[in-house]
Amino acid sequence: MGLLSKKDRKLILDPLADDNPITIQVLGICSALAITAQLKASIVMTISVIFVLGLGNVVISLIRNIIPSKIRIIVQLTVVASLVIIVDQVLKAFSYQLSKELGAFIGLIITNCIIMGRFEAFALGNGPWKSFLDGVGNALGYGIILIIVGFFRELLGSGTLLGFKVLGDPINKTGLYAIGYENNGFMLLAPMALIVVGIIIWVQRTRNKALIED
Repeated sequence: MGLLSKKDRKLILDPLADDNPITIQVLGICSALAITAQLKASIVMTISVIFVLGLGNVVISLIRNIIPSKIRIIVQLTVVASLVIIVDQVLKAFSYQLSKELGAFIGLIITNCIIMGRFEAFALGNGPWKSFLDGVGNALGYGIILIIVGFFRELLGSGTLLGFKVLGDPINKTGLYAIGYENNGFMLLAPMALIVVGIIIWVQRTRNKALIED
């Protein structure tokens, strides 16, 4: 018997596609617009949310029976804020420049509606293991959209990936630039992130007609 049952695997796999928190539940759109001009920032934000949501779900699940209902939102905010502080301090210690680039967006993980939504909808009613899987699954679903958007925005907007030139040198006119290619600066603007997310939503609903709302 495997480590994960069919239901456990569903908790992780569903948010990656047909129950994606961004493209289906339309949550966490702000960060998808704000920090996806660079692939590196998208990856770091994804890792941060996986840590915060996965561990946060476990903590909320463990204390769910002793949280007074009247202050449960305050408790949830305290838990997520503590985890975000840890993420912020680790980033400042090991990647200070990236920490400055992400700026307030790491702190805004506290108010990410995906995290508070999973605390309320799942962690308060399920055990730690299932809550952990649900947190990781939803964080991965959120992150995969950020990474896809960051990939195309950096590639087409700057001609780089993770800071490395992959299309050639635009100054010395090598690679694609030698045949007249130019970077699309519009890709680096926030509206383009919304357009890329819209294209992903269109592709997803084209592939699965059941996702199209009446």
